Amino acid sequence: MAPKRSGSPVDKAKLAVNFAGVSVLAGLLTAGLALPAVGALGLTAKNTAKSFEDIPDDFKAPPLSQASYIYDAKGGLIAKIYDRDRTILKLDDIAPVMRQAQVDIEDARFYQHGAIDLKGVLRAATKNAESGDVQGASTLTQQYVKNVFIEEAGDDKDKFLEATRQTMGRKIQELKYAIKLEEQLTKDQILTNYLNITFFGNQAYGIEAAANRYFSTHAKDLTLPQAAMLAGLVQNPTAYDPTLHPQAAKNRRDTVIRRMADLKHITQAEADKAIATPLTLKYSAPQNGCITAQKGMGFFCDYVRNVLRTDPVFGKTKADRTKLLSRGGLRIYTTLDPATQAAANAGVTSRVYASDRDVAAITMVKPGTGKILAMAQSRPYGLDTKKHQTQVNFSVGNDLGSGNGQPVGSTFKPILAAAAIEGGTPPTQVFSSPNKMDYPTMSTCDGQWVANGDHTQNESVSEVGPYSMQEAMNKSINTYFVQLEQQIGLCPVTKMAEKLGLGVQATGAKIDPVASLTLGVLNYSPVQMASAYATFAARGTHCKPIAITSVVSGSKRLAVPKADCQQVMSEKTADTINTLLYGVTQDGTGTTAGLTDRDSAGKTGTTDAAGHTGPMNAWFSGYTPDLAASVWLGDPNQQKTMLNVTIGGRYYSQVFGADGPGPIWKAAVSGALAGTPASSFNKIYIPKPQPPKPADDGKGKGDDGKGDDGNTHGGNTTMGQTIAGLPGGGISLPPGFGGNHGGRNNTTGNTTGDATGNATGNTTGP
Repeated sequence: MAPKRSGSPVDKAKLAVNFAGVSVLAGLLTAGLALPAVGALGLTAKNTAKSFEDIPDDFKAPPLSQASYIYDAKGGLIAKIYDRDRTILKLDDIAPVMRQAQVDIEDARFYQHGAIDLKGVLRAATKNAESGDVQGASTLTQQYVKNVFIEEAGDDKDKFLEATRQTMGRKIQELKYAIKLEEQLTKDQILTNYLNITFFGNQAYGIEAAANRYFSTHAKDLTLPQAAMLAGLVQNPTAYDPTLHPQAAKNRRDTVIRRMADLKHITQAEADKAIATPLTLKYSAPQNGCITAQKGMGFFCDYVRNVLRTDPVFGKTKADRTKLLSRGGLRIYTTLDPATQAAANAGVTSRVYASDRDVAAITMVKPGTGKILAMAQSRPYGLDTKKHQTQVNFSVGNDLGSGNGQPVGSTFKPILAAAAIEGGTPPTQVFSSPNKMDYPTMSTCDGQWVANGDHTQNESVSEVGPYSMQEAMNKSINTYFVQLEQQIGLCPVTKMAEKLGLGVQATGAKIDPVASLTLGVLNYSPVQMASAYATFAARGTHCKPIAITSVVSGSKRLAVPKADCQQVMSEKTADTINTLLYGVTQDGTGTTAGLTDRDSAGKTGTTDAAGHTGPMNAWFSGYTPDLAASVWLGDPNQQKTMLNVTIGGRYYSQVFGADGPGPIWKAAVSGALAGTPASSFNKIYIPKPQPPKPADDGKGKGDDGKGDDGNTHGGNTTMGQTIAGLPGGGISLPPGFGGNHGGRNNTTGNTTGDATGNATGNTTGP
């Protein structure tokens, strides 16, 4: 190839002024505009030169928008996302025959002239003046400059029209920048830039995308017939589109081949053989965005893309983050494990069909890391509603998707239990747990939540206390947890929720300290619940959920969101919760989800909706020491209950967390952990409380009438009573069960307590 030509802008401008007594700039521009004479515009060398000098010469080509790639944890491609489907190449990555074909058909004297081709100007000006036909004189360098303006316009229609306007001012500007560019870059560099920026039709920007689109190959591997067809496309990608106009495309291709032969860059024999070759397309349709992700990965892909759009680590402002994504060229490596994803996808789609009215979603998290390993739904990701596709990601909140979460029901009870145990309440705590009760007034961080006459009750009329914490957790006794919530107050509950990543609901609203909080009336998403439960599995270490491990732009590694793992409760508290929830999967409502080859723990949850009778949402959130997962099942529109419904080909008279989400969780988690070593929880011994024997005098008195577990909360005192011979020193009894709680019971008696929470007294049973 010819070396870079020297010459300053002033030298070239002087040459221009000598053209036929008129500025060659005007002549060149007139030729480009197909005007018969300069005089028609009243231009002179003087005023054209002035216009030329007024244009700034600080032309800088912006970074080209190109495709970004999202990869799973094993390096597999999840999806390609782009505003412009483009991959930037170096000169050596483009086949020489492609470079030659483009030069020969667009600017054969490219390596001989500077920014201006004087012969081309004369030829164009003469033909335009004589025949009125349009013949341009733009060099390949000028065409590159014009393409830069178009690239900068992006999808802005007004800017695009301005960039493509055929005006004298625009041509002068393009010429000034072309001259400057020829000083800064070699011819090979300009040609490479041109081939990377040019549009080849069918959403293919740049030669690499074009080679892949039409021939499913790389630019470095293009043959003569393929290169000639692509070179011919540039003039008019629509008219010569080989997928729509194959004959026109072949004719144009053959024109390029003949031109190359005329210029002696290929032999006549090579030309004849190439012309005789059919187009033979191997078309690869545009694959843009998360809609192309396979194996149910579309929702995780969408989550990753939204993290890039919203997390300040990728830019201080929304505009900065949008620019990063639009510019593209990113290699985004994620936490998604393909085997775990496959298990999650199989688990959810085998139990809930895409055509079902109800939808299921699951998110799986690695305890102690925050890494999201899988995210799947029963409906596929996409826009085709006839195929039951959706782009609503029910695994996340509206900050990172279009979902708003759902009420989580009894899966919130372990959060209350953790707050209570962390604050000193023993897991042997017993409450009267009536079948039905009014919500009592409760203390909050800022005062009180005042009772308003609303009530709650247990699922079955036979569920009447007293209950211990383990039995209440196993059976999901509502009234037990409301009494526990009253005893410790709402403030410790909300603070524990905040530590577990539940301080903000999936809707974006802050946690609301209400008496029904423990019953899961607030909206959270599967990713939030999986992350919270992963904290228990990690023995009290909470990590923010993360989906991205690294982002590479060119040779630069960008900062990514951190998991920020912190110990938010004692290991003993977490071990206690693990023991309680292990019991749920062994002897409680979660037995349908319990694993047989390793320790597992979890909690069911079912919620009704205001004005509806029957379950609207069903949950199972659980974990092993190695994997946490949360499953939601329900009506995506939150309009219909799950009564007398068929889901996944199975009829349900009523859906609960145990029979809907539970089996999904079990199938997904067991599939994900198949073939891996089984880990165990560090379980603790929780003695089973026994009811006290009545004394001969009818007074409920223990060894010395003093209890170890009396506590004072918000001015109310709970009497503690020691049961003789019970390991652990005794249990604390609730109002109505041999004790008095601030007068809110039907028992007569009196209680006194000191500052340490110890209480003494005697009570006559009802």
